[in-house]
Amino acid sequence: MMGNGIPRLHNKVAVITGSSSGLGRAIAVAFASHGTKLIICADLQPEARRGSEGEDIATHEVICRAYGEGKARFVKCDVGVSEEVKQVIRVAVEDGGRLDVIVNNAGIGHTDPTLRLHQLPDSEWDRFIRINATGVYNGSKHALAQMVTQEPDAKGSRGRIINVSSVMGLVASAGGAGAYNASKAASLNLTRQIALDYARDRITANALCPGLIKTAMTRDLDEAAAMAFLNATPWGDWLGADDVAGGAVFLASDDAAVVTGIALPVDGGYVAM
Repeated sequence: MMGNGIPRLHNKVAVITGSSSGLGRAIAVAFASHGTKLIICADLQPEARRGSEGEDIATHEVICRAYGEGKARFVKCDVGVSEEVKQVIRVAVEDGGRLDVIVNNAGIGHTDPTLRLHQLPDSEWDRFIRINATGVYNGSKHALAQMVTQEPDAKGSRGRIINVSSVMGLVASAGGAGAYNASKAASLNLTRQIALDYARDRITANALCPGLIKTAMTRDLDEAAAMAFLNATPWGDWLGADDVAGGAVFLASDDAAVVTGIALPVDGGYVAM
């Protein structure tokens, strides 16, 4: 809640990609708890990915059960396909009347610490760039195309772009994560460019940079690599998806009305080292 008792995201229409499990699911549920009018849950499937504990019910169904029918809707989307992302935005506007926030969260993680860059198959490089960088480009592009045409809201905002990068987009890391790190750095600098280009349109763009989160996507992470990361983190423990989701709520809220172009680490102090 804001100080006047109004939920922080009251009446906002949001699109969240990669929302069926993990961080995307946590962000979607957090947004709903803060009063969104409609959330479009975009992913390859409504069900959580294999091994997602406590995520047996589809995200949009969880939201509708908790906050009312019609508060969320699932739309199938491969973020690497421009036309599919464009359709997600179209559904949001048709059902919600406008688009206030997009969270470009869909992504794939790095799991093999043994591969150095010269050993990386070209197909793996292409896979990381397609989802983690091109997916963010597609989401941002089609969201911006809608936002620049709509009237500002009561606070003067035409929209918020939130791109989920990583602390690995800010710093390099050991363990053969070249393609992953490059893809996350690309999304981060794209965010900065959007902030610069669209500030006069009153559209903000910010990047959320999580540390190591305990989700289904990280369950296959090499144990030694995970421990090395945690040992280098002052917090010294895995982060919760709900903790990171709070950063997205802030960036989408009126509290961040003039915050644009930043990389917000939610990382237990990792990049402070």
